[in-house]
Amino acid sequence: MARGWESKSVEEQQAQAVSSSSRKMGPPPTPDQVTRQRQRHGLLLSRTRVIQQLEAAQNPQHRQMLQAALADLDARLSRLD
Repeated sequence: MARGWESKSVEEQQAQAVSSSSRKMGPPPTPDQVTRQRQRHGLLLSRTRVIQQLEAAQNPQHRQMLQAALADLDARLSRLD
């Protein structure tokens, strides 16, 4: 009996979350904004991957290449903002 009550409560909470989040959202983003958000997200993912590789890299030449890639990603992120 309690399980049915819990599931109804969860369903109510989910419905409330959806309705409240839809009210808080402003106008939909423009296609340009969506493109920029996707580019930014992709660059941030790449940056995270490069940082992880840099932490594990032992070869000085490989570290230098990763540092250059990180600098390039940072520059691209700053131009995107």
